[in-house]
Amino acid sequence: MKYVCFALLMWLGINSLWAQDSTAVRRDTTIAPQTDASAADLLAGLSDSTEAKTELLPHKMIFTQRAFWGPKGLLRSMNVAPLTPEGRAHELKVRRTMLVAHQIGGFVTLAGFIAQGLIGAKLYNAKGQDYVDTKKWHERSAAFINVTYGTTLLLSLTAPPPVVGARKGFTSIKLHKYLAIVHLTGMVATNILAGMIEDNSSLKPYHRAAAYTTFGAYAASVLALTF
Repeated sequence: MKYVCFALLMWLGINSLWAQDSTAVRRDTTIAPQTDASAADLLAGLSDSTEAKTELLPHKMIFTQRAFWGPKGLLRSMNVAPLTPEGRAHELKVRRTMLVAHQIGGFVTLAGFIAQGLIGAKLYNAKGQDYVDTKKWHERSAAFINVTYGTTLLLSLTAPPPVVGARKGFTSIKLHKYLAIVHLTGMVATNILAGMIEDNSSLKPYHRAAAYTTFGAYAASVLALTF
């Protein structure tokens, strides 16, 4: 069951990465309207029609966003988030908050990766009771990383959609996206191999390689949006 969950998480993440650039707060959220007047400008010149409401949303949305924020999404149907210029203005503020939390979660997860690397290096050379104690901390650290990593990903998956699509050309956001595909794949592989090591110790080198690859790609993806 654990492996199925990680595989699903990977599939969701890759779909989100290709559907949008949703992790750069400073790029796609700075246009968030601040007043009712500026909110109305989102659809200046358009009539109140289904087509006009559709124009409030980007053409490309991942299915999790469409399920909640699409024209016929759950939040629209329940009238929790009406699809209006004013409502979209509020959603962009919510999006900014969620993406700020996404970036903070990225740094927290990165710190967890560093701690896990140090513990893992000690575990490979530990013996006896030291091995038992270190293994417990290694498992706790892994659980912490899985929670923060998954939460960070979900913040991106469920954030309200931006106003416009991705910019053309190669950008740091796209670099972040490509690296994310690598570390998401590595994250799934690392967890799967971790569960198989108990029965097959010969997989340890592959587990270590997957973990280091994941850390390297993750660190680079975080730095790509920081500098």
